[in-house]
Amino acid sequence: MEFFLDTANLDQIKEVRELGLLDGVTTNPTLMSREGGDWREQAALICEAVDGPVSLEVIGTSAGEMIKEAKDLVSFGPNVVVKIPMIPEGLKALKELTERGIKTNVTLVFSPNQALLAAKLGATYVSPFVGRLDALGQSGMEGVNQMRTIFDNYGFATKILVASVRHPMHVLDSGLIGADVVTLPYSTILQLMHHPLTDKGLAAFLADWEAFQKGN
Repeated sequence: MEFFLDTANLDQIKEVRELGLLDGVTTNPTLMSREGGDWREQAALICEAVDGPVSLEVIGTSAGEMIKEAKDLVSFGPNVVVKIPMIPEGLKALKELTERGIKTNVTLVFSPNQALLAAKLGATYVSPFVGRLDALGQSGMEGVNQMRTIFDNYGFATKILVASVRHPMHVLDSGLIGADVVTLPYSTILQLMHHPLTDKGLAAFLADWEAFQKGN
């Protein structure tokens, strides 16, 4: 399973890259706006800093606008994946972008049927938003499980990119289901590394070693 970092912050990207855990990055207009400054400059820097895929999102809502923006976004680097919203106009744009060989990430996916449509049109990734479904009392991960079954049934090459990840259990469930990618906020990646028994055990080992050194 690949780990993407869901951020537009270069410091976070560099830190996770140094850990060896960075397979790619996903961004969106909200994340870009938090960084301030020139978004184009920021996007170019992110694409330079990341060896793997970088998802950059269109903001247009018509197929024509999305296609025009996609042509611009791919100029930032060969690793750009264009994020397209799961709306009818987005599907129209997706079809043409697939034909042009442009990699795509269909975002704001909330049902297996939506994921199926995107896969039929050749999306590179589909991004089910599990946390937002959980917040409504629905099971986001059950939808991911159904997507995995459907994609495997028909041999779709589209990758399932689990998004809106809120806690480590989402990562665990993604791995058990066989999702291809999870995109995580920086805080959740930190949570994955820590366990209270690890900290307690290390403290005990160091204390025992210090006592041993003093006794010799």
